[in-house]
Amino acid sequence: MTRKKVKLAYITDDSARKATFKKRKKGLIKKVEELSILCDIDVCMIICSPYDAQPEVYPSSSGVQRVLARFKNMPEIVQSKKMVNQESFLRNRIAKANEQLEKQREENREKEITRIMFQTLMGAKGLLGLSIVDLKDLRWLIEQKLMNIKMRIERIGEDDTETKVCLEPNKTKLNLAGVHLASTAGHIRQPLISNVIFIESHVN
Repeated sequence: MTRKKVKLAYITDDSARKATFKKRKKGLIKKVEELSILCDIDVCMIICSPYDAQPEVYPSSSGVQRVLARFKNMPEIVQSKKMVNQESFLRNRIAKANEQLEKQREENREKEITRIMFQTLMGAKGLLGLSIVDLKDLRWLIEQKLMNIKMRIERIGEDDTETKVCLEPNKTKLNLAGVHLASTAGHIRQPLISNVIFIESHVN
């Protein structure tokens, strides 16, 4: 059974929000601990909430101070290189989502124009009902298909040429073998004919 996708929005119900906080906090601490152990890296975490009197830290107060001191000793440009806040994080997510949406639109449009092209070729649909945009997209698609066909034909021609070049030496060897065999056969027949003539001459 697939899990229901959680809507990322503020939980207005107090009891539900508190229960979600405790559950998510426990899971977050577990993930941070796994990351530290599996990758052998320094990790720290500070959680401040209205449900706890004191901030909760991981792995410990001294561990947090050590990691923060290491971070502060880095050049400022290195500190801010991969630093993100909620606003920049959401902006990046939105930009990636827009890119995926645009890509999906292009794929759907190409499938639609491909369907129109095949319907037109089969006579099931004419060009009179198409708009200028559809006609331009159809022309672009046909040009792309023709270009792919041309490249495929050229590639097949190159493969045939290479095959002929590879077979040519074998053909020459076969011809040479035939000449050698014929020469050998002639060399064998000559003494046999001579022997027959000698015998006949001796009998006469």
